[in-house]
Amino acid sequence: MTYRNVISAVVRALAAETISSAGGCDFEPKVQCVKQKGEIVGKEASFLQDCWVFGRLHKALTPAHWRALVAKYSTHQERKHGAILELLNSVKTPAPKRFRECAVLTWAIPQVAGAEGKRSAAVLPAAWYDITNWGNDGKPESTRYRWRSGIRKTLDDQVNDALTAAQELLDAEGLIESCAA
Repeated sequence: MTYRNVISAVVRALAAETISSAGGCDFEPKVQCVKQKGEIVGKEASFLQDCWVFGRLHKALTPAHWRALVAKYSTHQERKHGAILELLNSVKTPAPKRFRECAVLTWAIPQVAGAEGKRSAAVLPAAWYDITNWGNDGKPESTRYRWRSGIRKTLDDQVNDALTAAQELLDAEGLIESCAA
C-alpha cells in the first residue's frame, strides 16, 4: 500500500493509535490472529502499515517535528494537548502569555463549520475563537491580528518543515505514490 501524499500518511499514522478500543498501536494481537488464517491483507495490512509508519516517523523525526505534527494532526486528545503545551515554548512573540496560549490552541484545534455539538470533531467553545477574549491589555485590533498571524506562520512553518522531513523519509521507503507525468 502506498499513500497519496505525505499528509494522508501522517494523518493515517497518527489516527492508528486511536483506532483500537484498547488505545495505542496494538497491531500484534490482530496480526497474530490474521496470520493464523493466512496472508495479512485488506484493512489489517493497512492498519499494520499505518502503525509501522507511526513508529518510523516517531523515531526518525526530531522531537520538534514530531511535536508539530501531533499538535496539528493527531486525533489522540491526550497526546495532542501535550504537544500543544510543548509548542507554547517554541513560539517567540511579543504577545502576552495568555494571548500566545490562545493563539496556539486555536491554531491546533481550528474552528469547524457546523461544529456546534453536531460533529465529532474536537472544537473549543466559540468564545475561544474570538480574538478579543485573548487578553485585556488594550492593544489595538491590528496589533492582535498581527501577533496571531505571526504565531500561526511560525507554527505552520514548523509543520511544513516536519512534513518535508516526513516526505523524505516516506519517499525513501517507497510509501508515497509518484505521479508520472
